[in-house]
Formats: sequence, structure tokens, C-alpha cells
Amino acid sequence: MEVAANCSLRVKRPLLDPRFEGYKLSLEPLPCYQLELDAAVAEVKLRDDQYTLEHMHAFGMYNYLHCDSWYQDSVYYIDNLGRIMNLTVMLETALGKPREVFRLPTDLTAYDNRLCASLHFTSSTWVTLSDGTGRLYLIGTGDRGNSASEKWEIMFNEELGSPFIILHSISLLKGEEHSIATLLLRIEKEDLNMKGSGFFVSLEWVTISKTNKDNEKYEMIKRAILRGKSAPHYAAIEPDGNGLMIVSYQSFTFVHQDTDESVDEDVSDKIKEPLYYWQQTEDDLTVTIRLPNDSTKEDIQVQFLPDHVNIVLKGQEFLEGNLYSSIDHESSTWIIKENNSLEISLIKKNEGVTWPELVVGDKQGELIRDSAQCAAIAERLMHLTSEELNPNPDKGKPPCNAQELEECDIFFEESSSLCRFDGNTLKTTHVVNLGSNEYLFSVVADPGKMPCFCLRHDVDALLWQPHCGKQDELWEHIATFNALGYVQASKRDKKFFACAPDYSYAALCECLRRVFIYRQPTPMSTVLYNRKEGRQVGQVAKQQVASLETSDPILGFQATNERLFVLTTRNLFLIKVKTEN
Repeated sequence: MEVAANCSLRVKRPLLDPRFEGYKLSLEPLPCYQLELDAAVAEVKLRDDQYTLEHMHAFGMYNYLHCDSWYQDSVYYIDNLGRIMNLTVMLETALGKPREVFRLPTDLTAYDNRLCASLHFTSSTWVTLSDGTGRLYLIGTGDRGNSASEKWEIMFNEELGSPFIILHSISLLKGEEHSIATLLLRIEKEDLNMKGSGFFVSLEWVTISKTNKDNEKYEMIKRAILRGKSAPHYAAIEPDGNGLMIVSYQSFTFVHQDTDESVDEDVSDKIKEPLYYWQQTEDDLTVTIRLPNDSTKEDIQVQFLPDHVNIVLKGQEFLEGNLYSSIDHESSTWIIKENNSLEISLIKKNEGVTWPELVVGDKQGELIRDSAQCAAIAERLMHLTSEELNPNPDKGKPPCNAQELEECDIFFEESSSLCRFDGNTLKTTHVVNLGSNEYLFSVVADPGKMPCFCLRHDVDALLWQPHCGKQDELWEHIATFNALGYVQASKRDKKFFACAPDYSYAALCECLRRVFIYRQPTPMSTVLYNRKEGRQVGQVAKQQVASLETSDPILGFQATNERLFVLTTRNLFLIKVKTEN
């Protein structure tokens, strides 16, 4: 049986700049162009029953502006008339109004419980589209780079159940068979689970194929579903269709469509009675399992590995998977207790690290905290509470300690992970525990490859390119935005984050008006000296700020090598970032 490997992201030291001094604010104005839209953007606001943080992440912060990575400086949005509108920029001096390329067949205003319409540019000639009502469209566009041959035509459409948004899609050509694989996201009510928010996140991997060369009809040939508790920050299918990568706080597990009902029954049973119980201290973990009657030592097989555990009872696999963190497998033990239970003791390799879960992605156990642990936690949090309604912060000890608050944040981030799933076995093959490496954004640097994702590493922001087929190097560090991890943390009103596909700059926008641009260091045209150190400065990194002339909220944000595109309810703004000839 293949075991999921605990991996790590290997930073390329030459791409780091330990002597980076910061960004210099440049007052040089940026050319900004404003286009008024014929019809408002088809924004769908959250309903009263969409109140969780996952609804906000998935739908409330949705980017309504889509960039066609196959054709530079070409962006799309969907308006409230059901039209897909396109703006392709060659010269700012010859800007025309956005043009209609396709109109949805359904009247969106007739649906009360719909989501926002979404689309993804699968290839240079294919687009996947959702109208937000639960219907998936596969559209052949022709050559979008040539208006003479561009014609958007529906090649497949089918109702797939409850509403969803499209996260990613790829085009596959194997011999005479052409297929499209797409990833859909839903947030659904879970009546069985009364703990937490009562919702779960569903990712559906749908494959649509033209089965033979004589049949021009596309049909759905595969549906596989993953379930989790948090909306993924990043989710993408590998270009060869053999795998899937997800960055999320809570891990996902695959559920087969044809056994969906039996899975729900199993979930119900597990809620009634956990498969195992576990406790932890700073040094070790104790797992307790109720054994079947008349169990003997010969019926039990327990295998300890540094990052993995495998428990077999009476020839049946009981618990197997990747541990959250490493253990001292040689010192770990197990015994049979008098009350007919199996007690397993796991010694932590990294003492003091709190495990949010025992086995990555396994929800069958229950964590038990003893009274001493609860008392210790309460004591550590005591400084955050007060018996007074409005305590005086200047009197005595401050009510808040920044260092301890940061420790709380780190505990929450420790459960975030980067996982790769095998497309055939539907099992996790690689896991990276991201810890405090906060996810920032994703960008398509090469449309033929998976989207890159950017993570915070200490003060910097590092860009990672996923690779398929490279088991020794699945994720490559390709660029660094110096100090950007630290800088963006101070922007409390930030909404969208992006960078140029050539990594020449990164940008973020607030909910209203302001856009911040952070350029990579460039050589100085004049001699500049550092007064403190008395040395010559050869490069300088610039920060620029643009303020949009609108009071409408920002709904979309995209970056290309030349320009930034900002979408509001009634306007599309172009900011020319690359001004050099």
C-alpha cells in the first residue's frame, strides 16, 4: 500500500536577499484609464443562510474579473444581463468598450438561491462555465486571439445538482479522445454534524469526454467528490490529469459518488461512537482503542514509522495513515489493558508542538483534554478577559500581550497543509504541513502548467510552481517578493492580491479605491549611498499607490506583465504598470 509522504518546501537560497532594505515610496504617477460598463457586474451577495467563514472565503471574496492567461491583457467579466464581456488591450490610446462574446441561455434573475456565475479558461480554445444555478457548460471558443475565428459555442451542458463555482479546469488529448477535467466547489449543509458550523465543503472532480472520433457529442465519464471542513485556498488539477493539489486549513478526503449514501451512514455511526480516543501532552500522545471481544496479542499488529502508523486488528486494517508530525518510532509502544482496550503510546519528535489531529485527514477519532490541560489553557488566556466592562488599558498590566496573541495565531495556522491526491487511487500521496507559512495568492505564470501559489515565509513572500511527474521536486521555489509577507500583514482592508506572471511586481487592492504596487528591485540610474553604512546602493525597490476615482467596492482584480485591471460594479479601471519604453 502506498503511503503518503511527509514533504517539505525547499527554499532556493540564491532567490533570497537578506540585505533587502525595504520599499521606497515613489510619487511618480501611474497612468490610469477608466471605462464605464454598459451594465452592472452580476454580483451575488451572501444570503442570510450563508453566514460562515467558509461562505465568506469562497463566495463573499470571489474575484469577478477573469484573466485569460493564454492571451495577455485580455480580461472577462459577466454582467447582470447574463453576458460574458471581454476587454482585450493592445494600446491604451485605442481603448474600446468591452464587447459581448457569449450570453447565458438562462435568466439568472429567476433564481433566488444561485451563486455567482464563474468561468475558467481551460485552454486557448476551450472555456468551462457555470451559471451559478448548478448547470455546467463546456464551450468551444475557437482561437480567442483572432476575432475572425472566435466563436463561442456550447459543446456540453448538464445540470449537476446544487449550485457551485468553478475553481480550475484542464484540457486533455490522448490519441483520438479529447476530455475536459474541471473542479467544482460547493458548501453544503450537513444535518448530521451538529458540531462546528454544520456545513461541509465539497470539491467535485468532473471529467467530460468525447468518447470516439465518430461521435461529436461530449459526455460525462467521471465524477469524484472530496469533502472537507474549510474552503481551499488553492485547488488545481495537474496538467496530465493524474493528480490534484490542494492548500487548505482542514484536510480533504475522497468520497465516491456511487457510495455517497453509505458514506453518510458511516459518518452518522462515527459521530455516535468515535473509532478511537486520543490525548496528548507536550512530550507524547496516547491512543486508546476498544478491542473486539476475545482479542489476543496475536490478533494485533502495530507498525510505527517516523511519520506513519499502521494498526491491523484480526487481519483487518483499523487505522493507517500519515501522522501530523514526526515521532520517535523506536521508543513508541503499545499494550493491552485489563479493560479490553489497546493503548498506544507515541513519543513526539518535536516536543511542545500541539497536534490538531492525529492522522492527517482522519476524522474517526476524538481528542480528549483532561482537566489539567483545560486549566492550563484557561490560565494562559486569562489575560484576555476582564471582570470590568470597560477596563482601563493604561492601569496596571496591559490586557493584551502581543507575543501570546501571535502564539494563538500560530496554533490556528498549524493545521494548514498542502496535499497532493492521486487521480486514480484518490488517496493522498504527499503532504506538506505549512505551519505559519500563510497562503497569500495564486497566479498563472505559464498557462501550460499548474497555477503558482505564494506563501509567506518569515517576512518574505515566496512563489512556488507545482510540477507533475517530478516526485523528487513537486514544488519549485521560482521567485521571491522581498519583505512582502510583512508589508501585506499591515494592510487590514486588503481584498485581492496578485502579481505579474513575470514576477516583476506584486500588487494588492483594498475593498475601496486604493491599489498598492510593489516592484522588484531595479538598478539605480544615479549614485545613491546608504548614510548609516556609508555604502553605495545599487538597487532600489519601489512602492507606488494608485487611488481610483470611484466610491463603488472593488469586485475584481487581475495583474498582467504590463497592466493592472480593477473591476468595480460599474467601471473597469486599467493601471499601466510597465511605463518604460
